[in-house]
This record gives sequence, structure tokens and C-alpha cells, in this order.
Amino acid sequence: MEFREFSAKTVDEAITKASLEYETSSENLEIQVISEGKTGFLGFGSKPAIIKAAKKEIADTLPEEPAPEPAAEKKAERKEAKPERQKAPRREEAKKEARKEPKKENTRKEESKKEVSKKEALQEKQEVKTQQPAEEKKAVVRSDEEIAAIKADAEKFLNGVFHAMGLEVEIKMEYKAEEGNLDIEFTGSDMGILIGKRGQTLDSLQYLVSLVVNKGRQGYIRVKLDTEDYRKRRKETLENLAKSIAYKVRKTRKPVSLEPMNPYERRIIHSALQGNRYVETYSEGNEPYRHVVVKLKGRDK
Repeated sequence: MEFREFSAKTVDEAITKASLEYETSSENLEIQVISEGKTGFLGFGSKPAIIKAAKKEIADTLPEEPAPEPAAEKKAERKEAKPERQKAPRREEAKKEARKEPKKENTRKEESKKEVSKKEALQEKQEVKTQQPAEEKKAVVRSDEEIAAIKADAEKFLNGVFHAMGLEVEIKMEYKAEEGNLDIEFTGSDMGILIGKRGQTLDSLQYLVSLVVNKGRQGYIRVKLDTEDYRKRRKETLENLAKSIAYKVRKTRKPVSLEPMNPYERRIIHSALQGNRYVETYSEGNEPYRHVVVKLKGRDK
């Protein structure tokens, strides 16, 4: 197993580079983190993240071929087999009966496959719908007092979390009345802890804040948490990944499965390749392992 070195701003971006280079998902890579890197302050003292990656070796185990039988044994078998030829009609009847059972099993399997494909199609429509410019829902009109209360609830919850974590974080909030969104931005010395691996910590915190601010209120308030411009950087990384994968699929004419992503990130991939003339995308698998597959247009899944 030969390891190669990759570097980028973050460990996630370095893993993405490795996945592109080896033309596979991160699950099929052996990864060693050499340095997690540092963001620095105002661009000073920043250090790139460095990893070593190698493609996992998958041993193909083939069934061993049976050793050739001696000629004498073959002759003996042929002699023993002669009297059995008289029982051919019975064997034919047994074969016919045996064939009936697999047919039933095959029809059951086909029915179950159809049910699964229907569920996947529904999930796919749900994801693709979010790509299209849907009709804008009118946000609930809220008074200044209610907006202030929403911000106070969110800030109280977040301050409690940061105090328990021993972090000093500055919180900036903006409520966009037209969309009914609450945008929250964090600034501090070490925000990598709040981002987590591929933004999982930030997404979890965002979900919890959403539960807090929506409790007992009419209309849905969409909460968006961000720090160090992570959401924008992640979106750009995924869009570049989508274009690179599309090029490789067009070149190799083979579908490529990306690593599992959350619905928001899958929508970014779908949207980035929606107008591509050569490839198309679809999602498969169940949460949290649902992932995007990129394939040539006109090819079967």
C-alpha cells in the first residue's frame, strides 16, 4: 500500500483532494492525519492541513477450480450413471417442480425491488424539488418584540453551550423578515471545534437552536449557523468536486459514488451538475449513509 501526501486549508479538503486523485470515496481510503493545520489570525500564522492517503487493497477471492479427475474414476462414474438414464422422466418432473419455486421467489424479489425503487424515487423527487426555484412562501410577519425574544432565546441557549465547553465566542445575529430566517455567526480564537468533521458539529448545533427558537411559535423560523465563512467554503469545495467528478465520469464512462452527505450538501452536488449535458445525478442509500452517484446520461443505474 503506497501512501501519498495531500495538503489543503482543512483536513476535509485534503481528503476531498485524495478522493479525487484516487477516483473513489473516502471510505475506500486509508487516511493518516499528519497535521490538522491552523487558521491563524487575519491570515497570519496559518498552516495547511496535511494528510497521507492510500487506496485500500481489496483482495479478490475466486473459488478454486476442482482438480481434474482421473480417467478411471470418470469411466466408473459413467457406468454407474447408465442405469439412472431410465429415471429421466421422473427427473424432468422434479426439475419442472423445482423451477416453479424460483419463479415465485423471483416475482417476490421483483415486487420488493419495485417498492424500494418507488421509495428512492420519492426521496429523489424531494431532493430535486429543492433544486428548482420553488414558489416563495410568505414569512410570518413578526413584531420587533417577538424578533427580540427569538434572538434572546437563541443567545441564551448558545451561551449556555459555550460556557459548558469553556469557549469564548462572540455571537452576531440577524433576523431576515422577508424570508423568516435567523442568521447566526460565531467569531472566536478556535472555531474548528464548533465546525467539527465535515461540519457535523455545526449542523447539530444548528438543529438544536432551531428547536429552541421554534418552540411555541407560529410559522417556521429557519436557522443558519456559520463561522469563519465555512458554509461558503464548503459549498465551493463541493461544487468543484462535482465538476471534477463529472469530468472523470465523462472520461472513464463509469459512474462514480460520492461519500455520504447530508441533504443540504447533496442538493449542492445535484444543483452544480443539473445543467450538465453529459452527466446526471441521483441519490441512493438510506440516511445517514445516503450518497450521490454521478453517471453518464442515458446509462442505466
